[in-house]
Amino acid sequence: MLRRVFLNTYLRAEAEAREQRLPGRFQGVDLKVISVCIIVALSLTMINYVGELVYVLDALDRLGPAGADERLWSGLTNFSNERLAGPIWWACVTVVFYFVVPALFIRLALKEPLSDYGLKLRGAFKDYGLYLLMFVVMFPVVLLVSGAAGFQAKYPFYQMARGESLLPYFWQWEVFYFLQFFALEFFFRGFMLHGLKHRFGYYAVFVMTMPYCMIHFRKPFLEALAAIIAGVILGTLSLKSRSILPGVAIHYSIAIVMDLAALWRKNLLW
Repeated sequence: MLRRVFLNTYLRAEAEAREQRLPGRFQGVDLKVISVCIIVALSLTMINYVGELVYVLDALDRLGPAGADERLWSGLTNFSNERLAGPIWWACVTVVFYFVVPALFIRLALKEPLSDYGLKLRGAFKDYGLYLLMFVVMFPVVLLVSGAAGFQAKYPFYQMARGESLLPYFWQWEVFYFLQFFALEFFFRGFMLHGLKHRFGYYAVFVMTMPYCMIHFRKPFLEALAAIIAGVILGTLSLKSRSILPGVAIHYSIAIVMDLAALWRKNLLW
C-alpha cells in the first residue's frame, strides 16, 4: 500500500510539474519560487530570534519606548503565568510567521486560494488508515524514548511545578501548542511544498524536508532524525490528499503523547 501511495503520488506530481513547464507556461524568471524561498528564509529567521522572549524583552529594554518590556511581560504573565509566558510568546510568533505572513502573501500577492496550499477539508482524510498506522508505530516509540533524560528535560515546553494540576495552565499551553502545529504544517506541507511543486515536482518534498529537519536541531538527536522521515511521509501525503489537515492531526496527536509521557516519567501526571 505504501509503495502504491508513494509511486502514484510521485508520478502525478511529476506529470503536473512537466505540464507546468511546457513552452509558454514559464517565461523568464520564476518569481513565485523566488518569493516562496525568501519568505521561508525570512520567516524562519524571525521565529528563531523574535520567538525568544528574552531576546525581545532585552531589545525593547534597550531600543523600545520606556517600559515597553515591562508591559509585554506583565501582559503575558497576567494572561498565564511566568513559566508559560515564554512558550506562549513563541507559539504566537510561530503562528504569525508560519501562517499569517504566508497566507497574506498567497491571497494578496499571488491571488490564489488557500485551498491550493493544503487548507481544505474535502477528501482530506481519505487515507486516514495511513495516519493511524503512523500513530500506532510512533506510540510505543515515544513511550520508550520518554525515559531519556534529554527527552524529559525538553518536554513538555511548559515546565510544570511538582504538585501542580493539569488545569488550567497545562491545557492552556496545549491549545497554543495546537495552533503552532497547525501553522507549522501549513508553512512546510502547505505553503512551501505546494508553492514549489510546479517547479520541482515530487522533489519539492525533499526541498521542504531540509529546513523542516533543521528546525529540530535543538531537540533530542533521535527526534531530529525522525523529522527527516516524517517530512518525507507527511509531504508525500500532503501532495496526495492536497490537504495539510491530516498532518496536523497526526503531528499534534503524537505531540500530546510526548508531553503526557514526559509528565508520566517525571511523576507529574497525577
